[in-house]
Amino acid sequence: MAARSAAARAGAAVPDLLTIGQVIARLKPEFPDLSSSKLRFLEERELVTPIRTASGYRKFSAADVERLRIVLGLQRDHYLPLKVIKDYLADLDAGREPVLPGGGDAPKPSILGRERRYTRDETVRAAGASPMLLSDAVSASLLPAADTYGDDAVAVLKALVELQRTGIEPRHLRSMRGVVEREVGLIESALMPVSRRGDATSRAKATELAREIAGQLEVVRTALVRAAIGRLDA
Repeated sequence: MAARSAAARAGAAVPDLLTIGQVIARLKPEFPDLSSSKLRFLEERELVTPIRTASGYRKFSAADVERLRIVLGLQRDHYLPLKVIKDYLADLDAGREPVLPGGGDAPKPSILGRERRYTRDETVRAAGASPMLLSDAVSASLLPAADTYGDDAVAVLKALVELQRTGIEPRHLRSMRGVVEREVGLIESALMPVSRRGDATSRAKATELAREIAGQLEVVRTALVRAAIGRLDA
């Protein structure tokens, strides 16, 4: 990265470089919330290192764009904090084959550009569930009442299908909504010093910090559940 930037400053020709606006235009169909503030924040966190021209403008290569697609996909699809993503990318850069937390695979570029939307009937079929289970999930506040659903809702419904086979029904999980709301309250309190500034850069930082806090809360929650399960075997 540093060598490439030096070459650019020296006037060397580097083909197919994109401005920040062109990068946003290229990635926005996949990531509708992407903004220049978000890209600058990712650069600040050293997730991507664009070339700087002699006049100080950012220029992104095709490799930079693909790297951004991986970062944004990992955030959206795996809800990973930036520190974890940065470590994952460092392993890739070193020629290793890292495994994501949870055993997931890195996101693949989507030819659809956007998350697929399912009708209620399609959601039920995709999850292998029954219409009654979907209705019960809505009643238990595990899913919203909606005409269409996304991939997250299908994943939740699939999990509920498996849980139902063990005798755990959506109504047994009603209290989970309250737990989530309390965690969101903690996150909002932690973000207040940043979010009250109101400028675009601060909003981008608040969004990323929220993801990082959520990821750490997930680590704690998982550890507590595992410890509790371990006591069952004692």
